[in-house]
Amino acid sequence: MKKTFITLFLSTIFFSSLTSVLALEQYTILRRDLVINLGNGLTTDAQLTYPVVGDGPFPGVLLIPGGGTPDMDEYMPPYTTETGKSARPHLQIAEYLSERGFAVLRYNKRGVGFNSTLADPEVFFNTTIQDLIRDAEKALEILKQQSEVDADDVTLIGHSESTIIATRIAVDNPNVKNIVLMGTAGRSYNDIKYFKTVDLRVTLAEEILDKDHDGLLSIPEVLDGLGSRSMALISVNDLLENSTGEWLWRNYWNPDGDSFMDINEEFESFLIRLIEISMIADYPGSKLVQSQLVLESTIDMIGYVSSSILILNGINDILTPIEDALLLEQRLTEIEHKDHTLITYPDLGHYFYPEDYYGIAMGPIQDYVLSDLAAWLKDPMRKVKFVTKDLQTAEDKLKNFQDQLANEKTKISNLEKQVEELQSTLDLAKNLAYISIGFTIIAVIMIVLLVLQRRIT
Repeated sequence: MKKTFITLFLSTIFFSSLTSVLALEQYTILRRDLVINLGNGLTTDAQLTYPVVGDGPFPGVLLIPGGGTPDMDEYMPPYTTETGKSARPHLQIAEYLSERGFAVLRYNKRGVGFNSTLADPEVFFNTTIQDLIRDAEKALEILKQQSEVDADDVTLIGHSESTIIATRIAVDNPNVKNIVLMGTAGRSYNDIKYFKTVDLRVTLAEEILDKDHDGLLSIPEVLDGLGSRSMALISVNDLLENSTGEWLWRNYWNPDGDSFMDINEEFESFLIRLIEISMIADYPGSKLVQSQLVLESTIDMIGYVSSSILILNGINDILTPIEDALLLEQRLTEIEHKDHTLITYPDLGHYFYPEDYYGIAMGPIQDYVLSDLAAWLKDPMRKVKFVTKDLQTAEDKLKNFQDQLANEKTKISNLEKQVEELQSTLDLAKNLAYISIGFTIIAVIMIVLLVLQRRIT
């Protein structure tokens, strides 16, 4: 009986402690599900996460969905990731920041349901980039309306395609305090599309697959170079088929039917035709592709952004290559943007997961990237520098005004001297005129007297 009592007592303590630990872990963040009205009868799900501790309002963050079919978590199923486990990068960001004092809103892309499933294919495949910009603006307004959010301290975070969206919203909403561009689309959509569709694949063929560098690809070279991997957006099954049990070129890559595929004459030329067709053809998703062709590049319009800017990019990112981030940094330096930072990550790819250059590895965001993001948002010295630059700008303007005022005083002094000289000239002219008139009067009088004298005599 005594042993039973002790066992029950210890079990009670253990399970009470376990419950307390689990409760502590669960309630470091509070969550509230929301529905965003996108207009025309269309709605989408959203969730706000914010800290348990603190009265708020907290700095607000809006996570804008990227390209493809991401839900609010940017869900990646296990079979797509390098770890073999599902990943949720946007949920990672939201929880990481909310645990550190931020209120974060994330939402499903229009037409997309949970776990990145298509909830409404008709809506999704007829979406334009302009639709996605308006959706993000509505989500921004919802974020600012939440009582837990400081509407005067809001950050936009875009990844890949949504870096285009975040930049444009910042231009139209100058009260947005910060924008964070992760995997940045800097050049025009046409340039990026051509790079991914043509340049990158041709470089892969020439430098990796073409082992003897004769300008021709053989089936063994493709099988050896690619194997079970997908590199530079192309796989073995994209190039070859083995319906008969023998690996053969797909007809559109090798129209002459020989044993080799000419990299320039067959491979590159077909890729060019493919991209040309994608720009004008009507197919599921073509409206989104073609709506982006009219957009000004982020590099060209970044100068209109007054918000503070953080750019994060993996050096091995082949979807939004590091060159785009560097070009943005050059442009921001050129225009003397007052608060911008570029952080690059060796060995990380588009999803901020370890990656070789020619692959697209998917998985959770590395913790040190999240740490850099939070540190930048909270960095008091960056804010001091920001204020210092504003003060310096104000001082420069004041000095320019003082210089202009001094110049105006000099001009006034010179003008006064000219007036004095003119007055002296006028006074002299008056005196000469009076003398002349005096002489004239005397002469007239003398003439009159002479005339009278003659008449008398």
